[in-house]
Amino acid sequence: MAIIIVASVMNGFSSLLEVFYSDFDPDIKITAVEGKMFEPNPSFTDDIKAINGVISYAEIVEEMAFLKYGKQQYPAIVKGVPKNYTDYTNIDKRITEGEYYLEKDGINYTVLGRGVANNLQAGVSFLEPIRIYFPKKGKQVSLNPSRSFNTDYIFPSAVFAILEDVDAQYILVSKKYAAKLFESDDKISAIELDLDDSEDAKAIQKTIQKIVGDGFHVKNKEQQRDLIYKTMKSEKTWVFIILVFILLLASGNMIGNLTMLYIDKKEDISILRSMGLPIKNINRIFLYQGWLISFVGGVLGTVLGVLFCWLQAEFGLIQLPGDGASFVILAYPVQLIFSDILLAFLAIMVIGFIASWYPVKFMSQKHLAESNIT
Repeated sequence: MAIIIVASVMNGFSSLLEVFYSDFDPDIKITAVEGKMFEPNPSFTDDIKAINGVISYAEIVEEMAFLKYGKQQYPAIVKGVPKNYTDYTNIDKRITEGEYYLEKDGINYTVLGRGVANNLQAGVSFLEPIRIYFPKKGKQVSLNPSRSFNTDYIFPSAVFAILEDVDAQYILVSKKYAAKLFESDDKISAIELDLDDSEDAKAIQKTIQKIVGDGFHVKNKEQQRDLIYKTMKSEKTWVFIILVFILLLASGNMIGNLTMLYIDKKEDISILRSMGLPIKNINRIFLYQGWLISFVGGVLGTVLGVLFCWLQAEFGLIQLPGDGASFVILAYPVQLIFSDILLAFLAIMVIGFIASWYPVKFMSQKHLAESNIT
């Protein structure tokens, strides 16, 4: 029951992260293996757009820049996105303040991550613009350090909130504005693609990799955040191992109970043996009893674990600590996965077999030794 509940909660947090990252990350992201930027080849871009299942195609320009607002200073990733950015992300639905737009009446605007806005102490209702500094290309020789930077200003139009690591890193601007600021000309940082959910994403990813070649990374959503997902999978694995180890320790109770039962039934065993019943058949009685204990406990724990997870998913029985204002959800998320349930049940049965076999084997050998001495 404990294994199923803990694994389901970790699955719930993992799926929740996936949902929120999906509001910002594309289905497929293509980046260069070497260098920050590359010039897109018209031949392979046309081939990518022609793939069945590719819905949206977007070219991105992004770089780390230095932001200044009043006396506050903060480094952030300035991400230049095209007009169709909202077609393949839900960024416009994650706006907590203001309204999403990057250009209006010929004026450039930016959409700030909540973490960036908080660090700059900036908001959409303030009249002062945000200043952006980025090093100029080429070798700059000047006694005045400010001449070594491209400097521009921009007004915030909105603030978005997805997850802390995204909110504290990114601000969004138009691709045209970013290209001018970073002097990227026709070069881009990445190609982002939106895929049809009904199509095989892995097959499309492999097809794109063949088109672009080994000089480019073609990553799906999980690979774009591989460190986070690998960490969560590693945590889940180690939690499972720790819980199984606790079960091994708890199985000592069953070893002790079967040992005491074998001793208590010593006279009955002697009578059965004198009647001609083989010792292996007597051992099976105790072995089957141990298996029955494990099986009943495993089935009961599985049913209770699944039932509790269902109740938690439907009614949110256990709430997250605090007043709920700091979290995007109020209760612990859960997601049942059949493989976790099966693995937990198999672990119980294996531990139950070992815990049943060892005392029966030990006591049987001891009983035979005593019988021979007699």
